Amino acid sequence: MSPNSNQFNQRVIEEFRAHHGRVGGHFEGARLLVLTTKGTRTGRPHTTPVGYLPDGADRVLVIASAGGADRHPAWYHNLRAHPEVTVETGVFTYQARAAVLTGEERDQAFARAVEADPGWAAYQEKTRRVIPVVALYETAPDGPPNINAGSMGEAVKLVHDAFRRELALIRQEMSTASPDTLGAQLRANCLTFCHGLHNHHTGEDLGLFPFLADRHPQAAPALARLREEHQKIAALVEDLRHAVTSADPTTARTEITRLTTTLEAHLTYEEEQLIPLLDPHGVPEA
Repeated sequence: MSPNSNQFNQRVIEEFRAHHGRVGGHFEGARLLVLTTKGTRTGRPHTTPVGYLPDGADRVLVIASAGGADRHPAWYHNLRAHPEVTVETGVFTYQARAAVLTGEERDQAFARAVEADPGWAAYQEKTRRVIPVVALYETAPDGPPNINAGSMGEAVKLVHDAFRRELALIRQEMSTASPDTLGAQLRANCLTFCHGLHNHHTGEDLGLFPFLADRHPQAAPALARLREEHQKIAALVEDLRHAVTSADPTTARTEITRLTTTLEAHLTYEEEQLIPLLDPHGVPEA
């Protein structure tokens, strides 16, 4: 990698970390993560920004395109030698195990990537090597997730904003997709979002809400309303899941709009009610 490439990547990483996963320029609006691997020979950490594809409950996919170069990127060689990696999403940091996809599984995953962004096909056309696809499986932590926030209130806001960004991306993808089809990667994006939202609300119901109810009895009406809204959102999520599983694009667009409207109101109300309880002196500056 050239010095200029290193400098470019470092600027992207700094912006990514400073703005909790949001970057501008070439990567604006893209699904991006920061991946840290161990050097093949040195074992020293090597950190780089990479695009990713949502792929279900427990993994994401990254593609070792290197812009269509004839050599695999350094991070790919590193994770082949040391498959334990660190993933930063801008909100969460977690450990993961890397597994290179092979055969039909690799080909289907790459086809989904091309379906979502034809640029991946352009990279493959530039090189004679078969561009690898790698699955990153999150390793279950011993304790709560590692959220890159300075307070509990900030953590709530950051997680909510991550859901807002992903939902906006899915809506944009639906608006530009063929009116008659719902692409396989778009279905994967929707189902991954549905699963993440379900887990988030389950965690709130079992952890955050009882914590607040114990310390702030006056919040009982707000917490009761939020629990009821979780049930309503769960029903909307199930409707969306059914629509995308059956590959019904018209219904899926309707359901994503219904979910967006309801979820936005829910997130806003939750922030108004809970963040002052979690951070009575205000959310720390980012």
